[in-house]
Amino acid sequence: MDGGGTGTDSGSGLTARAPQPGALRVAQVSADHPAPLDAICAQLTAEPLELILLFVSPEADFRAVTRQARGRFGNADVLACTTAGELGRLGYEEGQIIAVGFPAALFSARTYAISDLHALNEQAVIDTAIQHRSALTRRAGDLPWEFAFLMIDGLSLCEEHLSAMLAAGLGPMSLFGGSTGDGTAFQQTWLARNGTVLENAALVALVRSRCPVHVFSLDHLMPTDTRMVVTAADPERRIVQEINAEPAAAEYARLLGKDPNQLDPFIFAAHPVVVRLGDTHHVRAIRQVNDAGDLVFFSAINEGMVLTLAEPEDITRHLDRELAALARAGGAAPQILGCDCMLRRIEAGQSQKTHEISAILRDRNVIGFSTYGEQIGALHVNQTLTGVAIYPPPATED
Repeated sequence: MDGGGTGTDSGSGLTARAPQPGALRVAQVSADHPAPLDAICAQLTAEPLELILLFVSPEADFRAVTRQARGRFGNADVLACTTAGELGRLGYEEGQIIAVGFPAALFSARTYAISDLHALNEQAVIDTAIQHRSALTRRAGDLPWEFAFLMIDGLSLCEEHLSAMLAAGLGPMSLFGGSTGDGTAFQQTWLARNGTVLENAALVALVRSRCPVHVFSLDHLMPTDTRMVVTAADPERRIVQEINAEPAAAEYARLLGKDPNQLDPFIFAAHPVVVRLGDTHHVRAIRQVNDAGDLVFFSAINEGMVLTLAEPEDITRHLDRELAALARAGGAAPQILGCDCMLRRIEAGQSQKTHEISAILRDRNVIGFSTYGEQIGALHVNQTLTGVAIYPPPATED
């Protein structure tokens, strides 16, 4: 959790902008590079690191990459996961390995793994979070800003439970994260901590910082007046069998004025459903129609839940406006570590806005990965961009 080396993003054979100033150090290489860790290290300086995050395309040899990363960055912890796409120096990317370094001069971190997500002990999860946060505060109490970052198996179906438990243990420490991906295959996702490969697991990084930080979540969806009630469901598998006492997929299609046979990820991305929690709405995104005509969701769903159809605002204008507001709020352009739902990427492609969205992500210094779902505080959500804006350190601390 001390030590290592990193630097600004450069090289990797891509047409890139000039290196951007900021607290984080970023490197990027192609997933098919014959020696990806050598290439990453070649882009990084000898500056000591506290933490390295690796977002690894499923096209890469994840085991080899994470094994080679062990010990390459001094004492820095190395956390890695597979993705549903990468947020790199060109915006939306695929087939890449993104490395994000946290310099030891600006950050202090504690990381740990949570295994066997299907046998979570709530009190143990809460107690462990409290213990790690207390230890980090004792070690780095002079660093005034903090956040928690979660990477969790995107096929575990356990995101809601774990997020709620962690939030209870972390108290005022803001939590965000993403569900690991496998492209669009939905077969197997992987995580690794310091070279140990994990499945059905999660990784937690608690971070304190000399740099101001702001954890956020945004989506561009607006509820309509069209509502529906879940009348039969299998919550453990996130399956809705009936809506309004009718077969789920057929009723959803009817409300959209579409043929059920037309339902696909593009339709789901363009016509999501939301649930009201308190004063806000949160997306419950549909993943697929199964052979029985049920709707399989990306997040928790229960009988009796009232779902509301949502319509999107223009995703380009919304993203540009919200990220510009983050810059104004901090008084300087931040770097953003982001978890962006794969459904946003699908929507951007369907509406032929991928290039525009990529330009915004690039110009606003957003790095990270596309996910099967996102976490913000105690909630697991979909079709959002969650992240942390990290601003330059105060001048008196340079």
